[in-house]
Amino acid sequence: MAFRSAVITFPGSNCDRDMAVALEQVSGTAPVRVWHGDAELPDNLDFIALPGGFSYGDYLRSGAMAANSPIMREIVRAADRGVPVLGVCNGFQVLSEARLLPGALMRNASQHFICRTVGLKVENAQSIFTSGYEAGQEIRIPVAHHDGNYFADEETLDRLEGDGRVAFRYTENCNGSRRDIAGVLNKAGNVLGMMPHPERAVDAAHGGTDGLALFEGAMKALAKA
Repeated sequence: MAFRSAVITFPGSNCDRDMAVALEQVSGTAPVRVWHGDAELPDNLDFIALPGGFSYGDYLRSGAMAANSPIMREIVRAADRGVPVLGVCNGFQVLSEARLLPGALMRNASQHFICRTVGLKVENAQSIFTSGYEAGQEIRIPVAHHDGNYFADEETLDRLEGDGRVAFRYTENCNGSRRDIAGVLNKAGNVLGMMPHPERAVDAAHGGTDGLALFEGAMKALAKA
């Protein structure tokens, strides 16, 4: 049975093609491309990806306007049904603004745009997105963001830690994120937001393949479900 995925495009998305290429490379099936203004998602989706970029030029707050796009109502419903939803970089910001994930992504502590490969530690290897890794494994994934400083209050951070919902942590904090958090899961474990770009680390010709296990692991986990 073919893996059926979708990549959402917002005005200002610039990593949607990267995400689509990565999903097709891993699954052998091109994802459906969905415009933010669409009122419905395609039927029988196995996986939804919100890519990086600068939706609406990052005006107001990064991801705030995109979170109110018509398609987001359907993405929230899909997530509530258990469909895996991955938000990368701007996609993470959108998921936070849509309240599918707790916390907020603020301006980097350095006040500068960061574009480089960073080290990550896999904190939770039990989710559908991280089952291709080992707990404690260190990987290297590119980042490219100006507003990746993850913030939540202490009570929320404690709850995330206690529930095992911190998926990835920076080995060297590049943006000021609280407790070095680079990626978080929702309570059900089917929504992941992360600032680093795994879709940019699936081909050795691009500098590394440490992102490959995220997509391959998700496909294998879905096949077993």
